[in-house]
Amino acid sequence: MSGTHSQASPAAASNSPPAGSATRVAVVGAGIAGLACARELTRHGLEVTVFEKSRGVGGRMATRRTDTGARFDHGAQYFTVRDETFQQVVSEWLEAGVVTRWDGRICSLADGKPEPKEQVIPRYVGTPGMNSACKHLAEGIHIHLQARIETVERIDDRWRLRDTEGAERGLFDAFLTTAPAPQSAALLAAAPHLQKSAQSVTMHGCWPAMLTFDRRLEVDFDGAFVDHSPLSWIARNSNKPERTGMPDSWVLHASPRWTTEQLEQPSEQVLAQMLEAFWQATGHRSVKPSYSTVHRWRYAIPPEPLTQSCLFDHELKMGAAGDWCNGPRVEGAYLSGIALAAAVQNDQTSALDTTPLEGA
Repeated sequence: MSGTHSQASPAAASNSPPAGSATRVAVVGAGIAGLACARELTRHGLEVTVFEKSRGVGGRMATRRTDTGARFDHGAQYFTVRDETFQQVVSEWLEAGVVTRWDGRICSLADGKPEPKEQVIPRYVGTPGMNSACKHLAEGIHIHLQARIETVERIDDRWRLRDTEGAERGLFDAFLTTAPAPQSAALLAAAPHLQKSAQSVTMHGCWPAMLTFDRRLEVDFDGAFVDHSPLSWIARNSNKPERTGMPDSWVLHASPRWTTEQLEQPSEQVLAQMLEAFWQATGHRSVKPSYSTVHRWRYAIPPEPLTQSCLFDHELKMGAAGDWCNGPRVEGAYLSGIALAAAVQNDQTSALDTTPLEGA
């Protein structure tokens, strides 16, 4: 992937694009909302720097690899399209080969009994992993990886950012966060009305389990919504498009309710319970996996997102976006990021209204 990436280190503490006449914008989060926002602002000539706490881009559009060649989409499992603007973007991704349609056999499961589920609208997946679309969006964007921003303070009419090590990460004309609502709220303290909006959003966690088996499981579906179980979803990841040559690989998602009850439990205990629930849900005999692990998404699903597409204060030049603003789907996160970029651009082109605003 082409693009400008750097990792956090003392020597890179103040590493940011050279100062110039362009408006300098800091974006926290390299998930789909942050990258959509950053790409749109860069396209319009603004000087954008993205700070991402993880080792790679994608956020919850995540893909994990193992030494054995297995690949797991342990965050978003697929996405759908309802909005015309997003459809145009997805068409570009299809042409670029970073996503494709997934016509897998999807069913609902209750006590081991599969019921086929009608596919009302197409499902899409990233190729060869769910993070591929985000890698595509990240091309040409200045991104600092493994850089967790902890403090945002106002210096005259600019924003000074510091990371968790206390190192200064630069001065910016505008500050935008696309982190999950609770994490964004902590960074919006300088705009109490925006912070209050972010604090009002509850986000449920999710425990995903990742499994591989030496022999293919005798299960006649590719994905299933699970009822009456600690699990809410299971999928044979190795049957998704362009995942050939991998061992039989599965992703299990725990339900929001069960995750909330087990959020702080040891990972070994969580894995054991999810495996037991997997065999109960599928009706398959218990088989020891050749690889197994779990991951904890502390903030994964906003059951009641804000009705605004984004938050932005024109006077402070501070804002936020994400699926917690516009709906808990990939499409919602993308459109929220675009809406935030539009709010910043409108601020650039018109100074007629300087009243602090929420939404866009």
